[in-house]
Amino acid sequence: MRSETPAGLCILSGVRIVGLLLILVATVGQAADRAACTTADPSCLEQVPLGPGGRFSLVYRSFPLTVRNAHIQRALIIVHGAGRDADSYFLSGVAGALIAGALENSLVIAPRLASNSGGCKDPLKPGEISWGCGGEQDWRGGGTADGLKVATFDFIDELLRMLARRKVFPNLRVIVVTGHSAGGQFTNRYVAATHVVNGLGVPVKYVVSNPSSYLYLDATRLPAGATCANDGTCTGDFKEYAESQKCANYNRWRNGLEQRAGYATTVSDDDLRRQMASRDVTYLLGALDTLPLFGFDSSCAAMAQGASRLARGLTYWNYMKSKYGAQHKLVVVPACGHNGRCMYTDKAALPVLFP
Repeated sequence: MRSETPAGLCILSGVRIVGLLLILVATVGQAADRAACTTADPSCLEQVPLGPGGRFSLVYRSFPLTVRNAHIQRALIIVHGAGRDADSYFLSGVAGALIAGALENSLVIAPRLASNSGGCKDPLKPGEISWGCGGEQDWRGGGTADGLKVATFDFIDELLRMLARRKVFPNLRVIVVTGHSAGGQFTNRYVAATHVVNGLGVPVKYVVSNPSSYLYLDATRLPAGATCANDGTCTGDFKEYAESQKCANYNRWRNGLEQRAGYATTVSDDDLRRQMASRDVTYLLGALDTLPLFGFDSSCAAMAQGASRLARGLTYWNYMKSKYGAQHKLVVVPACGHNGRCMYTDKAALPVLFP
C-alpha cells in the first residue's frame, strides 16, 4: 500500500524550511556585520565630521563608528608617525589585535592626519581637512588646521566622544590612545592637554611609544652625561638646564610649556601639569631604539632630553616619577628598535594595548 503525506503537512514542512532558511540568512548576515574590516583600503575608511561646512578627516577603522555594536569591549586609537601613513599603522593595530586574540571585540582606529601644506604633500579628498605641517601649528603638538579653528587634538577628542556613546557601544569598557615615533610625540602632548576625558564615562589609557622628544613641565633637565635606568634610578638630578642660553627653544612648546600654540593655549600650566601627572600613561620603548635614524630629532632642545630615543624615554619616565609623583608605567620591548610594527605586535606590548 502506498502511503501519502497529507497536503497540509507538506505546506507546514515548507513553512518550516522557509523559516529555517530565513533564520540562517539572518544569522549569516549578523556574522558578516560582526566581521572586522582589516584591509587598509577604502572599505575600511570612514569620515569624521569636524568644523563647519561639512569638513572632515578620515580614519581607518575595523568596525563602523556609527553602527551599534554590543561586542566591542575596548577601542585602540593608534596615531601614525611623521610619514602620516595611517594605513600602515592601522594594519599594525589589526595585527596586534589578532595576535592578542582580541580582533572581534576590539575597535582599532587609525586617524589620518593628512596635510598638503608646508613640506607635506598628501592628496586630499574634497572637503578633507589639511592639518598644519611644521612650525608652531604642526599636527604633532595639537596645531590647528589650515584655514579652520579646529586642532588635531580636537580630532581625537571627537573620536573619544563618538566611542563613549552607550547607544552605539554599550559594552565598551576602556579606550587606549597610542602613537609611535611622531605619533608618540602627539600622544605625549595630548595626555597633558586634552580635557574631553573629564566626565567621558569610559576610562582612557595612553601608550607613548618611541617619540623623539617629550613635553617637560618645568625648566629642569638631566645634566649632560647623566642617565636613567628602568629600575627608577638616575646618575644625576634634574636641575636648571645649564645650556639654556645656547638653546633658546629648549623649554618652548612642544618641548616645554612656554609659547604654546594651538589647542594647548586653552589649558593653564597648572592643569597641564596636573593632567599629565595624574593620567594612566605607559611608556612603550624599544630596547634597540638607540640609533639616530628615521627622523631622529637632533636639535639642541631634543638633545637636552637625552642622546637616543631609548635614553629620552627612560629619563622622562624617571622625571615624571621623581618630580611629579606620577604613577606612570614603563614597558621596554626587548627585540624592537624604531619600528612601529614590531612594537605593536610584540607580546610585551599586547596587554598594554588590549587590556
